Amino acid sequence: MTEIAMQMFGADVLKLRKKRGMLIWALVLALGPVIVFLTVKVIQHSSNPQKYEPAGGTPGFSDGLRVLALFFGPLAAILVGVEAGTGDVAAGVFRDLLVTGRSRVALFASRVPAALAVCWTVVLSAFLLLVAGVYAFASNLPTPDTTLLLDGLGFILLATGVVCVVAVGFASLTTSKPASITALIGWQLVASPLIAQISSLGGARKALLSQAIGHFSPVHVGDRGGAVSMSLGTGLVVLVAWLVVFLALGAWRTRTMDA
Repeated sequence: MTEIAMQMFGADVLKLRKKRGMLIWALVLALGPVIVFLTVKVIQHSSNPQKYEPAGGTPGFSDGLRVLALFFGPLAAILVGVEAGTGDVAAGVFRDLLVTGRSRVALFASRVPAALAVCWTVVLSAFLLLVAGVYAFASNLPTPDTTLLLDGLGFILLATGVVCVVAVGFASLTTSKPASITALIGWQLVASPLIAQISSLGGARKALLSQAIGHFSPVHVGDRGGAVSMSLGTGLVVLVAWLVVFLALGAWRTRTMDA
């Protein structure tokens, strides 16, 4: 059973790796903003050192982590997750996979770790680039210690991993790549932060995925996440609820859809 599961996982990873367009855009979304962020700060500091601080150091790491974990990392995660959730249907091979006798739920389940593996590979490359820039351009600023680096790494893996898994479930439910990408980007990066600012909603805002993710950030995240105070337990419950709901919906859709 374990051998079959590993074979299915490897096959799903290979499918995602073959989607060159998706991979290129995911890398662009993850690496591009880090490069632009560091480049702009280096130019600003070089042109006016009295007004602009060096690009690196702990402040640069905090700013870069926010850019990567709350803005562009989730975009890359959505692209990978949606591709994993809709790939078989879009390629017209879903019926062929069923002929092999494998469980529909197992076919869905293998998409999740495969999507995470690809997503985290992309995000990790961007994180390593950020860390390299933070130390290279620190100048006289203090640099982040090991604890902050590990906390930052854990946060970015959490932030992108949860979004990626939700994207797999949602895309498997809709089976439409354009609709899934549009809806997920619109909700996670546009609607959720705006809703979080509506104070009249009170504690109901704690149910927003962006708020639960922002709660675990090791650095201040501002209005994009963590604007609503919540306990550690509440944050965990919200994250688990989003994962369970969308994984269940994706599995149900895969199990009941016509071949």
